[in-house]
Amino acid sequence: MAARWWLWCVSANMAVALLLSYGVSSASAQRKKEMVLSEKVSQLMEWTNKRPVIRMNGDKFRRLVKAPPRNYSVIVMFTALQLHRQCVVCKQADEEFQILANSWRYSSAFTNRIFFAMVDFDEGSDVFQMLNMNSAPTFINFPAKGKPKRGDTYELQVRGFSAEQIARWIADRTDVNIRVIRPPNYAGPLMLGLLLAVIGGLVYLRRSNMEFLFNKTGWAFAALCFVLAMTSGQMWNHIRGPPYAHKNPHTGHVNYIHGSSQAQFVAETHIVLLFNGGVTLGMVLLCEAATSDMDIGKRKTF
Repeated sequence: MAARWWLWCVSANMAVALLLSYGVSSASAQRKKEMVLSEKVSQLMEWTNKRPVIRMNGDKFRRLVKAPPRNYSVIVMFTALQLHRQCVVCKQADEEFQILANSWRYSSAFTNRIFFAMVDFDEGSDVFQMLNMNSAPTFINFPAKGKPKRGDTYELQVRGFSAEQIARWIADRTDVNIRVIRPPNYAGPLMLGLLLAVIGGLVYLRRSNMEFLFNKTGWAFAALCFVLAMTSGQMWNHIRGPPYAHKNPHTGHVNYIHGSSQAQFVAETHIVLLFNGGVTLGMVLLCEAATSDMDIGKRKTF
């Protein structure tokens, strides 16, 4: 009886010791996790205060973006900005990404919930290989919990790369609303003022004869230019801000025609504009040849 009691006491003491040891180790692991997370957030905040878009190589990306723990989202732009890559779209997208990151950094709502980072192909080619990525620019949201889902990759070819479009996508993925604030651009008002000055000058010089304002050919030409611009998709370009073309940073192949019916490149609209203009010019020449009294040689040419 005494031996059983002794064995039971020893077993109970060992169980209590194991439970205490497990609790201490769990608490120690939790404290270590919190310390690592705090160090990561502090490091990201320090870099963000210096530059809103954090440049990352492979080591920084694996440590701060891929590795847990993480209670923040990171919007990463994968790009190829070096001159020898000749990626015009990458430079245009980088400008918009910088505007968006600056808008967030200097916003009154700025917190450590979200950070902006960039991985250049020449500085982090191992990251491109790790993610099986073969095109640039590409935007991916790495959420605070779990791995990126399909919707966490930005549809650049559909939405374009304007800062406003990327901000809407970020709001959908992270519930963080960013109000885009662009630096002042005086080119538009200056061009408008110059245009008004030219028109005013012409009207003043021709003030004695205003018949040119009723010139049907001039108004028809202006209306035709407007129609060609609208039917070729220039307004879509203005709203969506698509890239001019797409260049693969690995092969160097440039695509001027988008592969989807839901999007387009700026170069594609220019091609359509030239085709529409050619067809219109052909119709005008045919009508002119049929109705004019010019010599037979010119009519055949028309």
